[in-house]
Amino acid sequence: MEDKVEETYDRRCADVYDQWFGYFDEAAVDVLEELAGGGRALELGIGTGLVALPLAARGVEVHGIDASPEMVAALRAKPGGERLPVTMGDFADVNVEGEFLLVYVVYNTLFALQTQEEQVRCFRGVAARLAPGGAFVVEAFVPDLAQLSAGRGVRLLHMTDERVGIRVFEHDPVGQKLRSRHVVFKDGGTRVFPVEVRYAWPSELDLMARLAGLRLRARWGDWRRGAFGAQSEKHVSVYERPARAS
Repeated sequence: MEDKVEETYDRRCADVYDQWFGYFDEAAVDVLEELAGGGRALELGIGTGLVALPLAARGVEVHGIDASPEMVAALRAKPGGERLPVTMGDFADVNVEGEFLLVYVVYNTLFALQTQEEQVRCFRGVAARLAPGGAFVVEAFVPDLAQLSAGRGVRLLHMTDERVGIRVFEHDPVGQKLRSRHVVFKDGGTRVFPVEVRYAWPSELDLMARLAGLRLRARWGDWRRGAFGAQSEKHVSVYERPARAS
C-alpha cells in the first residue's frame, strides 16, 4: 500500500515548501493578532511556521499541531521556532491541553482531512478547546465548478525565470475530492508532489460549525476583510463560541 498522500507530500517538499509554495500575508497576521485578543492561539497544521512565527513575534502565545516531523523540523530550524510548543499528531483530534481564544487553520489546510467525518470531528475538537467568546478562523478555497466540471485538468501554479510549477488534477464529485500532482520543472530536474484534498463548500462548513456549537461571526473574501460574494475564489470565515451567559 502506498504511503498516505499527505505524509508523502510533507516528506518530499519540506525542504522547498517556503520557497516554492510558501504562504504569507501580513494582513492575515493583523487579523489573527486582533482575534487572539491577548490570549493564547492554536494553529492547526502549523507546518514550517510561516504564519505562526510572525504572529508569535507580535507577542501572541502561539501553539501548534502538526503530523509531519519534516515540516516541524523546518520550523525548529528558524529563529524563534524552537520556542513554539508543537503537539505532534493529527489535527482532526485537536489533542492539546487548555483553552485558546483563537484557533486557526489557513491556506486550505482543513481540506487535508480526507473525510467529512474527520472535518466534523475537527470542528468539535476546536469547540472543546475554545474559550467562551473565542474564535475559530478558517481560510479555504471556494470550489470552482467551471474548472472541476471537466473532471480533470492542468493549471499553472507559478512561473519564474528559475522554475515552472503546474498542477495536474482529477476530480471526484461524489467524494468531493481533488487528487493532484504538483509538478515543478527546474534546471537540473523535475520534482513531483502528491496532494489530495476533500473540499467543502462554505455552507457545509457552517453546518459543521453549528453541529459543534459554534456560530458564524464573519466571512470575508480575503484577509483584508473584502466582501465575500459569488465571484470570490476563497473565503476567510470566523466562527465563534458563544460567551457564557452572565
